[in-house]
Amino acid sequence: MIGNKLFVDTNILIYLLNGDPEITQILDGKQLVISVITELELLAVPNLSTEEQSLIEQLISECQVLNINSGIKKVTIEFRKSRKLKLPDAIVAASSFYSKLPLLTADKAFDKVEELDVIIYSAE
Repeated sequence: MIGNKLFVDTNILIYLLNGDPEITQILDGKQLVISVITELELLAVPNLSTEEQSLIEQLISECQVLNINSGIKKVTIEFRKSRKLKLPDAIVAASSFYSKLPLLTADKAFDKVEELDVIIYSAE
């Protein structure tokens, strides 16, 4: 089962921000770890209202943000080449792998990465 610490993909935080009750329940009490890519993807959404921007910043402040280091770069390159992931996805996958945490995502593309403990969320 899921431990106390989870690596989460951008789409999961979007579900959370949109009030998805199942995601809210899954993430309750968990320490969330995200890639700097997720931070950038959330903050770079065009036309955010001041309220939305503040909500996103608050959520990010409650997460541990994992920056890209040389180890993550090396794994990103390998995952990008061998699994043909989009670069942002390869960085998220490498960050999850590097942190040794399960990755919670709604993106089935991560199933290609056998090295990861991937939990695919399906919104109903």
